[in-house]
Amino acid sequence: MAASVRRAAVALLLRPAAGELELLLIKRAERRGDPWSGHMALPGGRRDPEDADDAATALRETREEVGIDLATVGRPLGSLDDVAPRSGAPQIVVSPFVFAVPPATHATPNAEVEAAVWIPLREIAHPDAATEHLLETVTGDPRRFPAIGTRGYVIWGLTHRILSNFIEVASPLLGPEHVP
Repeated sequence: MAASVRRAAVALLLRPAAGELELLLIKRAERRGDPWSGHMALPGGRRDPEDADDAATALRETREEVGIDLATVGRPLGSLDDVAPRSGAPQIVVSPFVFAVPPATHATPNAEVEAAVWIPLREIAHPDAATEHLLETVTGDPRRFPAIGTRGYVIWGLTHRILSNFIEVASPLLGPEHVP
């Protein structure tokens, strides 16, 4: 991999609630110069030189962004395939890690996070949640991206790709009525 490609890591946090699993999503705060400003995302971010590996990045970023110490309360469940933006986005490789957390786990967003929401995984995985995100290009022609729409939020881009991969892997836990 080229030295100019940066690395990042995100955490998929799952907690039991009312007989089902909920997933933590964040809405990134609006920040000038941030290409993912205002997007729905998973807790995480760029790897620092001090991080031992990508998993350490996911733990540090989750603690910083939403105040959840996965080293203490999280149980690692595994990792998913790395993803990278498709054309037009900054070159970065993102490693997703999946963690189980206790039912009472609460997220406390920092200044980088506008909102932190727990959403039932069945809602995210349900075929009716499939939608599109329209992005206006510099030429004025909109580009269409696959997306998930739930509770007034639209999840697209890297987060959509990570969640789609996770849903495919986790489909035996969700039941056939929730998997496209």
